[in-house]
Amino acid sequence: MAQHSRLSTAPPPSAPARESTRHLLLRAHIVLLLFCVLAHTAVFNLIGIDGAAVVLAVLLLGTLGLAIPRIVMARPARFPWRRMPWAALTYLLLALASVLWSRWPEATLLTWVLQASITAVALFIAFTLTWQEIVRALSSAFKWIIGLSILLEAWVALVLHHPLIPNFAQFPPGKIDPHWYWVRGDLLGTGRIQGIVGNSNTLGILCAFALVVFGLLYAERARRRPALLVWIVLAGFLFVRAGSATAFAAFAVGVLVLLAALVMRRAERPGQRGHRYALFAGLAVLGAVVVWLGRGVLFGLLGKSSDLTYRVEIWRKVWARAIEHPIFGNGFSSPWVPWDPAFHDWILDHRITVFMAHDMWLDVFLQLGAVGVLLIAIAFAAFAWRAWFFAIDRPRWDLVKDRPFSALSLLPTVIVAMLLVLGIAESTPIMLWGWLLLILLSFKLKISPFVGTGFGEEAPPETRGAARRKAEARRRRARGRTA
Repeated sequence: MAQHSRLSTAPPPSAPARESTRHLLLRAHIVLLLFCVLAHTAVFNLIGIDGAAVVLAVLLLGTLGLAIPRIVMARPARFPWRRMPWAALTYLLLALASVLWSRWPEATLLTWVLQASITAVALFIAFTLTWQEIVRALSSAFKWIIGLSILLEAWVALVLHHPLIPNFAQFPPGKIDPHWYWVRGDLLGTGRIQGIVGNSNTLGILCAFALVVFGLLYAERARRRPALLVWIVLAGFLFVRAGSATAFAAFAVGVLVLLAALVMRRAERPGQRGHRYALFAGLAVLGAVVVWLGRGVLFGLLGKSSDLTYRVEIWRKVWARAIEHPIFGNGFSSPWVPWDPAFHDWILDHRITVFMAHDMWLDVFLQLGAVGVLLIAIAFAAFAWRAWFFAIDRPRWDLVKDRPFSALSLLPTVIVAMLLVLGIAESTPIMLWGWLLLILLSFKLKISPFVGTGFGEEAPPETRGAARRKAEARRRRARGRTA
């Protein structure tokens, strides 16, 4: 006969799982890595080129010290060598091989070491962190950049009362070009601000990425949503005050791609997707025609001249040198090393040596020729393809077909769209933080095709049954021993 009892038969309560101190320190190291790559100009402006080289070396050695044991420990699961972003890595190998025919071999070796270091960092982050942790780490790095930018701008405007020169140097005698300033102190004025990165275009682009990351975390209902709203407001303020036409264009295209992905998610039948693809293609062609015909008015609204602020002249000079070696290029150098004789005083803007072609594709053509352009096109095409279906396909690995979408799965497709737009007027997608985002997200998409599931996320779906059976067998053996 059943008996009533006040004693609970439920398992005793336990504290929620907490992250280990080791993992928290690992995430802090990765946030520092991301900050130093995203805001590399801030590190240079603070401690100079020698100090920046030391910081890079220390961070790289620390990363290798953390990565090698993890790869060894992951041996039973096998490190996913076959899922590496091989098109981008082949481009990197071609860059190293170009030292054999490079017109600037010292610059090739120097910048290749930098590119290889960033590649190792990106692979390490993708292999180590989950999708949730990657987005949170990016969010933390962007918060540091935004917060320090506001503090530095406020200090220069309210305390220093005059512009700040890199490395806190004293003003040289005579008139100095404002383009040499680290921070101009226009926080309370109407001019463009440069933030801790010391460049309005870079600050605007980073704030555009930050708005995307913060917005997706808010949509994902992350913790501390009111604080996220504050960061969104601060990022939006810096984004507008930076006044970067390139950042405005990239952010606008990113928003349009985001909306297209959300519309595509609502398609329930394959036929609906086909109709929507046709609609998007038509709208894209129409938008391109409108932008081309109204480019004069658009450039005026964005504060750009008809030659895109000297970019057309830069492209002419780069093309004239690139066409001399059209197959394998003149030799890798991303960015251009300004003190190398091949680049020093070659192209000047406000008496400053330009260190990139301000067009990703033209820069690759100059350095590695048509072969390099083909490889980088394959790398970005593969990235964009996987990112798009990662965003619009419902997560599914069995018969369950109604699993909810994750807002974070929209991040790669928005990032790749913004990088491709930036590549029209900047070379940053193939160097430094642009290269880091390409390698990081490309590799993560291949090893973790679902947010929260797959390699580096948790046990793969196909192994969960086996893992459950092994756990049950262990419990039966333990009960047999106690009996």
